[in-house]
Amino acid sequence: MKRIAIVSHGCAKNLVDSELMLGLLAQNGYEISLDENESEIVIVNTCAFIHDAEKESVDSILELVNAGKKVIVAGCLAQKHREKLKEAIPEIAGMIGPTDIDKIVDILKKIEGDSENPEDNYIDDVSNKPQYDYLENVERQQITVGASSYIKIADGCNYRCGYCIIPYLRGDYKSRPMEKIIDEAKSLVKKGVSEIVLIAQDTTYYGIDLYGKPMLANLLEELNKIEDLNWIRFMYAYPTNMSDELLDAIAKLDKVVKYIDIPLQHSDVDVLKSMNRPAFDYKDMIKNIRAKVSNIAIRTAFIVGYPGETEEQFENLYEFVKEMKFNKMGVFKYSREKGTPSYKIKPLVPAKIRNQRYKKLMELQQGISKSVNESFVGKTLDCIIESYTDDGMIIARSQYDAPEVDGVVYIKTDKSVIPGDIEQVKITDCYEYDLIGEIID
Repeated sequence: MKRIAIVSHGCAKNLVDSELMLGLLAQNGYEISLDENESEIVIVNTCAFIHDAEKESVDSILELVNAGKKVIVAGCLAQKHREKLKEAIPEIAGMIGPTDIDKIVDILKKIEGDSENPEDNYIDDVSNKPQYDYLENVERQQITVGASSYIKIADGCNYRCGYCIIPYLRGDYKSRPMEKIIDEAKSLVKKGVSEIVLIAQDTTYYGIDLYGKPMLANLLEELNKIEDLNWIRFMYAYPTNMSDELLDAIAKLDKVVKYIDIPLQHSDVDVLKSMNRPAFDYKDMIKNIRAKVSNIAIRTAFIVGYPGETEEQFENLYEFVKEMKFNKMGVFKYSREKGTPSYKIKPLVPAKIRNQRYKKLMELQQGISKSVNESFVGKTLDCIIESYTDDGMIIARSQYDAPEVDGVVYIKTDKSVIPGDIEQVKITDCYEYDLIGEIID
């Protein structure tokens, strides 16, 4: 059997797909590698959410093709641009979409054929109508090993937000059975994982398709019973499913971190309508979250420069952010993507104005973030140990920070600590986004 390498781009959901493909390969006797130099065949799991992500994926494909590798293009880019990709890069050996990862072994066997004509071995296994089915009988081969691990509880999406291509690439929402998720969580904890992070296109929609009602709160309750698991976090909540039942679960369950990631995308009702998002005043919802769960950290994300966004509508967003003082916030400049409902909306906001609005909102948030971090100085926070730097600094995270997207806590100590341990850390100083602290003996 040949050794197969993989390069994974994009979000955490894509990372889980890559790990499932590697698990399927290992199950079928393949050797796997994360170093593309070690293999003649390389799988590139791509992202196509916005133009910059597409470019990164294409650059990776071209680099490998030019190095003489047989490249299988997997994921969202193959689903979105299957024809154009093959035409532009004829050296591609094969393609599968994000809902076709179960076909990876078959595609490899065909590509390993001995024909001198590449066209004889090329295989396009991209589904015409994508529908995600999780590979429940495959043990993920984790690419990232550490204190935290992602669990995909569903994929696909039933919403049709104006700017988003994902439902057209991954199909409608499909939840995993709760018992499968719990079994996976237990398995990860046995391997030493201390924090699990639940992900989906919208985690708060979990269970509606399977059980007839939202079941995220019930899932959190079951996961909270797992011994030796320290923290449970969920990402990508949706405004209309932010129920009191879910908030009560976050408040009462000791292992569920007091943190909510709820990308709002905008605050102006007319812009939200144009985005095909829930269009209501979000202030009451944010106030209710904070009233129900004391000391909760709220992360959100906004898009600036959506087609038709006026200066007044942007100022509404600016004032909303100024008033709400979100603990964490991401800002994205609108990216016009073919195949999305917003592609035909006019007028477009000029790039210069999009950049100005992005900068102005990020500068506001930088000040808010610094103020939030300053409020922690002198306090003691439970922090999960993540890693060490070469100069002996320990990298940790509080419960108010999600892995890879939020800040960290820098700790200088002689104490011996193990990644995954939860330590009490006194915060002594801060930056705009990160904290500095010392472990309490």
